[in-house]
Amino acid sequence: MALTHRDPPASDPVSDDAADGADLSAYLTPGASGLSRLDLLVSGAHCAACISRIEGELADTPGVASARLNLSTGRLAVSLHPDGDPRRVLRVLERIGYPASPYDPGSVREAQDREGRELAMALAVAGFGAGNAMIFSVPVWAGLFGQELGPATRTFMQWASAGVGAPCAVFAGMVFFRSAWKALRAGRANMDVPISIGVILTLLVSFQETLLMGRDTYFDAAVTLLFLLLIGRWMDHALRRRARSAAADLLALQAPSASILGEDGAERRSPLRLVRPGDRLRVRPGERIPVDGVVETGESEIDYAILTGETTPQAVHPGVACRAGALNLSGLLTLKAEAASEDSTLARIARLVESGAQSRSTYVQLADKAAALYVPVVHTAAALTFLVAWMLGIPAREAVLRAATVLIVTCPCALGLAVPAVQVAAASRLFRRGVLVKSGAGLERLAEADHVAFDKTGVLTEGRPRLLNADPADIARAAPLARASSHPLARALAEAAGEGPVAPGALEVAGQGIEARTGTGLMRLGRAAFVGAPLSGNQTELWFRDADGALFRFSFADALRPEAVGLAGALARRGLSASILSGDVEAATLRVAGRMGIPDWRSGLTPQGKVEALEGLKGAGHRVLMVGDGLNDVAALSHAHVAMAPGTALDASQSAADLVYPADHPERIAEAIDTARAARRRAMENFAFAALYNLVAGPAAMMGLVNPFVAALAMSGSSLVVTLNALRLLNGGGR
Repeated sequence: MALTHRDPPASDPVSDDAADGADLSAYLTPGASGLSRLDLLVSGAHCAACISRIEGELADTPGVASARLNLSTGRLAVSLHPDGDPRRVLRVLERIGYPASPYDPGSVREAQDREGRELAMALAVAGFGAGNAMIFSVPVWAGLFGQELGPATRTFMQWASAGVGAPCAVFAGMVFFRSAWKALRAGRANMDVPISIGVILTLLVSFQETLLMGRDTYFDAAVTLLFLLLIGRWMDHALRRRARSAAADLLALQAPSASILGEDGAERRSPLRLVRPGDRLRVRPGERIPVDGVVETGESEIDYAILTGETTPQAVHPGVACRAGALNLSGLLTLKAEAASEDSTLARIARLVESGAQSRSTYVQLADKAAALYVPVVHTAAALTFLVAWMLGIPAREAVLRAATVLIVTCPCALGLAVPAVQVAAASRLFRRGVLVKSGAGLERLAEADHVAFDKTGVLTEGRPRLLNADPADIARAAPLARASSHPLARALAEAAGEGPVAPGALEVAGQGIEARTGTGLMRLGRAAFVGAPLSGNQTELWFRDADGALFRFSFADALRPEAVGLAGALARRGLSASILSGDVEAATLRVAGRMGIPDWRSGLTPQGKVEALEGLKGAGHRVLMVGDGLNDVAALSHAHVAMAPGTALDASQSAADLVYPADHPERIAEAIDTARAARRRAMENFAFAALYNLVAGPAAMMGLVNPFVAALAMSGSSLVVTLNALRLLNGGGR
């Protein structure tokens, strides 16, 4: 979702034909250094090679400063110089085969749903065609074992197989045919081109054999090939569909509207996008701060837990700055806005998230090179096969059949399934342990991690204050007042006391505490100054004064999860170092670091500070696994080499993470690392087998030792081998 996106006029996607006359200025958002930003929804991009092609072409386009494509959402962010023309960007994308339209989240969901329906339908048709075409092919194959059919019967079976297999192959193959045609029109070749050529040639040769009453047809092989390929394509789509945008979840934490005070003091409710610096805003208890601002009037306590991870609310009064997304707990506040919604703290965090999500791993860069090499090598091998066979006097029909066989037998099914099959098996194994794998590529990066950076609150600790040792009698005295308060520390005190009466007539004083008058005097629960106790500077304490004037002190702490105590040692045994990056105060962070035996810790970090800490670790040569749960962790999760979040984390944090684990079982982090490393070994074995298979099968097809039917079986068999090897992970065979 575009965080600084203006409301565009309602219109249909802008096509290339209309681009010259379309006014796209409404879709431009002013940025820094005189640049403007254009957000587009790109269709047809499926792989890392597509990203490289799109970003490379736009980088050479006059007026374009930069372009970054997010493959999971299809969102292309283009930065334009003042002389940049957005219509030129659309024309370039259309020319290279990737039509685009102004970005709209609804369009993204619609496009993803449409693609999913098309793939599901194509997969179903291919499966139906493969199964039923083989019903008529089996009697023909039986002739290989001495049960020869007569010419008329064999021809009937071939036509029956054609009647089922050919239409199904054409329908199911449209997914690949359209992609290949767009690529060829743009003067390039992608991996769908050799697949399409191989399927079409196989069908044409099979029809020719049937018309000439020949022996061998391969309608079943063509549709079976498409069925196996579509399984991989659908799995890829399912993974991308699950990859939600963390930036979109961040927007849900912003209030959709704000109460703006006019010069006459009248209050009006307006959409958040209309708030401008200098506006006076009213924020009631229970509402979130809409934009960054400074308190003009009122006193209250602000919960910054989702921004900083700190569990203790902060008192605010006139002159104190408040940040967007924080929760107003108790008092009525009047703020003076200091930033528009697109420049608020939440928006800046979301931009950090998106910039981190755009980064690509070494595996993807290697995939770019593999995609660039595969197509020309396969095309050249098929063309040479035809030419050499024809020059040696082999009939043209047989030469074409050999070329088609080369295209089929070298189909990268085993290579394409080598990693997805392992990822599915590893994800299933982790799911049994309560760990959800959201990103297949994240498993690869998890296996590479050599350092773990933990957020403290909610990850290593329980994320809520708990009352430390106190006299039960003292707790019982203060409990009636605590039950009447919404303050987090008061709620912890009430929880420790259990159910019971609530003090009648209790009155909460914003930013101070709560009081109630009894027949013998005034009771108060809150800050030291409010109660009349000596100041200690401790932010994690409450004071209670009973009606007789006696004072009682209650201390609180965020308890360390018992399962996290030995986690640092478990990671060290696996060769990983650890650190704590916390937004909480120094004393709380030091206490947890000491209990866990982690000497490297930092406290009081902002979201940007955590990103900078990760960059420092990256500069030192580390590949960092970031584990966090709060809004202040989202940017760091997106910038880390790999990220994990507990199941109790914010939606935005879970979206930014590659894996989600049970919050009560942080030891599963180490188990996930073990599984990821085992998956990497299985993937390397699959790669080695796929390479060996192609080295043997390719030359055999070129020499005419393999026909299309055997090629399809060999291709299927190679896919089965890598799949079975991947399934070893399910029963622990990956260790």
